[in-house]
Amino acid sequence: MNRIYYLGFLACLFSAQVAPSLAQPNESSRFVNLRDLNLPVQSDVVAELYQKECAVCHGETLGGGAQGTALVGIDLQHGKAVVDIAKSTAEGFADKGMPAWSSVMEEDQIWALALYITEQRQGTNLDDFRYNAPLVIPTDVVVSELHDFTVEIVIQNLDPLPFSIEPLPDGLLLLSEKRRGISIVSQDGTQSKLISGTPEAYDDSFYFVGQPMGLGWMMDVVLHPDYETNGWVYLHFGDRCSDCNEWSRLSGQPVSMNKVVRGRIKDGAWVDEETIWEFSKETYTQMPEIAVGGRITFDDQGYIYFGVGMKGPLEHIGVQDLSLPYGKIMRLHDDGRVPLDNPFVDNPDAVQAIWTYGHRNPQGLEFNIERNQLWSSEMGPRGGDEINLIQPGLNYGWPLISNGVNYDGTPIIFGEVLGIEFDPADMVQPVVDLTPAPAVSSFVFYQGEMFPEWNDSIIVGTLRASDLLRIVVEDGEVLKTEVLLEDVARFRDIEVGPDGALYILLEHDTGGQIIRLVSTDRNASLH
Repeated sequence: MNRIYYLGFLACLFSAQVAPSLAQPNESSRFVNLRDLNLPVQSDVVAELYQKECAVCHGETLGGGAQGTALVGIDLQHGKAVVDIAKSTAEGFADKGMPAWSSVMEEDQIWALALYITEQRQGTNLDDFRYNAPLVIPTDVVVSELHDFTVEIVIQNLDPLPFSIEPLPDGLLLLSEKRRGISIVSQDGTQSKLISGTPEAYDDSFYFVGQPMGLGWMMDVVLHPDYETNGWVYLHFGDRCSDCNEWSRLSGQPVSMNKVVRGRIKDGAWVDEETIWEFSKETYTQMPEIAVGGRITFDDQGYIYFGVGMKGPLEHIGVQDLSLPYGKIMRLHDDGRVPLDNPFVDNPDAVQAIWTYGHRNPQGLEFNIERNQLWSSEMGPRGGDEINLIQPGLNYGWPLISNGVNYDGTPIIFGEVLGIEFDPADMVQPVVDLTPAPAVSSFVFYQGEMFPEWNDSIIVGTLRASDLLRIVVEDGEVLKTEVLLEDVARFRDIEVGPDGALYILLEHDTGGQIIRLVSTDRNASLH
């Protein structure tokens, strides 16, 4: 199997000598620390294919040529979606002198080429993650289709890598920063000292091909639905250890795995901690926390759900294996007990907490109380970002199917690598297909009085695209996608405040920020 190098996301964590499994590594297997890797990034074969076959007509930068129209900066007559461009490329337009490329290229090549064109149209370059792009918060009223609003800055100069915000009933905000821990932010922009006694958050992150990597990060912070009565706060973090399994002993490096705990905050301290979910140390790996998912949500019955990303030793290992936690969404009682109606509770070989499987990197997880539905947002590879309706026991496909391709443009063939025979019809297709991938992050189903026309809309953030989107879904169909904020920063988390304002967490090299979207209609009514 050829090694696949990721542009700006992940590299293979093992050398070619490492067996792609968790079972019994031997002394000849070398566990590679990402800090030590000095690997050439594999060339983008689809970009090369475009230059070879298409540039002569459509221009080297897709701006058009003597024989062909521009592919960027204009509306495309026959559709701008990947499927539309792939169809146009495959069938051609003989009356306009464009051949049918289906007789020359494989179907996978045509799809990857169409994806490349949509990436160029969207402006999401693979080597630009916008950590240090210009950060300009709109100062004028933002006009959207249903509500106009202003953007207020709540706080600036946070750690550049925050992860989560959670509104408290009194208007304060709980904040998690990946490399620091948990603090409290007031409405006047004051950040408290770190809450003492929480699980440790490690700050020895490093950059690899433009992306921050690390093990032992703090992730989601969420209140229990009855927080005002019981005071429980839930944390999802990377539990890090050294010399704790065979991989860490052979490599001499730490490893980590998702863990969920709950506790209470009293007088600035974390107390009463209880473990809700953790897994065997033998499954801890050096796959960075960028791939772990890390979100939590509750339903209206008090069950807790949390997503575990592709935390295996390689991104395709264990995601389809019910005996391993990687690539799963879990469901438990609020105290960590396994519900007796979980779909795999009677399978002695399965992780009993599993609710669904086949997930790559679930970056958002929300329960729509109005519709009694669980949803997730999920990062694909190059292309194939998704928003999914999560239903018990179902297989969401990774790494067997995807609307994306590998980062070098080659097709997803992990089913062949793993020797798994499958029928794509048995796997769930996304309700919202975000291809080309904007690097989807977290989302909310808006419910509030401040923006009543947005009620039940999905408000979702993106990282690489740096846009805030409003998506309307009805009966499994996307009816509307609107850009509320464009090219601002990496949108990491979104929450609705008690008054209906939208609180948004931004990450940026100059420092994280919390901003607030406030209706101008509401402002007018207050004066």
